Amino acid sequence: MTAALRRSCALVGMLLALMLAVGCSKHDARTAGVAAEAAMASPEGAFLAYEHTVQLRLPGGQIAPRLKAVAEACQGGKFGDCAVLQLSQSGGDTASGAIEVRIAPRGVEPIIALASEKGEVTRRDTRAEDLAQQVADTRLTQARLKNEHARLGEYQQRKDLAVADLLTISQRLSEIEAGLEQAGRDAAQQHRRIDTQKVTIQLDSTSSQRNRSEIGRALAESGGIFTTSLAYLIRVFAGLLPLLLVGGALSWGGLKLWRRRRRRD
Repeated sequence: MTAALRRSCALVGMLLALMLAVGCSKHDARTAGVAAEAAMASPEGAFLAYEHTVQLRLPGGQIAPRLKAVAEACQGGKFGDCAVLQLSQSGGDTASGAIEVRIAPRGVEPIIALASEKGEVTRRDTRAEDLAQQVADTRLTQARLKNEHARLGEYQQRKDLAVADLLTISQRLSEIEAGLEQAGRDAAQQHRRIDTQKVTIQLDSTSSQRNRSEIGRALAESGGIFTTSLAYLIRVFAGLLPLLLVGGALSWGGLKLWRRRRRRD
């Protein structure tokens, strides 16, 4: 009984250790996933504009439907705020396509997963451009123009201004307002690049399909290549034929004269 009890305790201990190990591994996996997702988001207080480039391989027949599905998911807001920036597609034996979107950070991975479903990711690049200096320059420009606009506005209220000075101030105020509008557009574009991320997805046909297409093209072009080569040989022969005839005649005449001289000798 004592031996059986010891074996039972040992078995229970092994089961508890296995459960703890599985729980820790799941926790570590979740932690790693959260860390990977956080690494792709701009840190608090930073002004980073992320861009992702993904190259995929799919069977040629699936490229057009996949591009359509990605575009519809983006335009429908399936994965958050999203806008299609560019969409291109080519058919034929080696079909290919590309789509470029600007999407909220939380939608980057889902839209890439949708595009790469049952496909092969051959390359993925992620880069971030630091816009901190551009943002600071835009804010400085806005502050400077606003202060100048306020000062000129106060000066414009004076009743002892000459007409020429009033016209000059009015012209400068118009220039400042135009500068403020441009600075506002620059700031909006910068924040748009920071708050969203650009994703470019390139879809190409699978290697086997490309190889079959290349063999098919080679067979289809073989007739043209043979005809071109034959035409080239005919042109060469036609060009050399007069030379051969003249050279043969001269050689025959020279040989005949040589034989006559030999007989005389």
